[in-house]
Amino acid sequence: MLTARDRHLAALVRANGVPPLWARRPGFATLVWIILGQQVSLASAVAAYQRLARGIGRVTPGRLLARSQPALQRLGLTRQKARYCRALAAAVMDGQLDLRGLDAGEPDLVREQLTAVTGIGPWTADIYLLMALRHPDIWPRGDLALCESMRAFKGAHKTAAQLDRHANQWSPHRSVAARILWHGYLARKRNARGR
Repeated sequence: MLTARDRHLAALVRANGVPPLWARRPGFATLVWIILGQQVSLASAVAAYQRLARGIGRVTPGRLLARSQPALQRLGLTRQKARYCRALAAAVMDGQLDLRGLDAGEPDLVREQLTAVTGIGPWTADIYLLMALRHPDIWPRGDLALCESMRAFKGAHKTAAQLDRHANQWSPHRSVAARILWHGYLARKRNARGR
């Protein structure tokens, strides 16, 4: 068991309990949600997705492409994220990206197919692999919350690259480690607000 090998992860589980699975349903809407979560807080991503869903109804490639980029911006999406979401919708509609086919793919192949779409980088692909496809050994490199959570026990001076290298020791269960660290990060944020 991972916590038996790592005292820091074990301490986080003792302090905060077992983390939720945070699973998302595979598919287009989840990828849009992850794109909207790029480089923003979880609360901002949720708010942006909810505004989009209120504006277009069910989040599907056809409904999203039926709205122009300016119309999506009027729903609260940034210019860049509106462009990324439309690029994803177009890739799915024209068959460039087969989302159902990703379910059986190896992580490297899934990353390759996802990152071929404008606006989807390694972090987005890894979050999709971890949360939607539920691969057990995914580490979203450079994730700000993971880095902050790890710095609490590895030292504030550690770079993101050093922390990512440290995460390799948790293979083949890096997805579990990520969930424990995210859970610890969110608990610290809640505690800080409660003071």
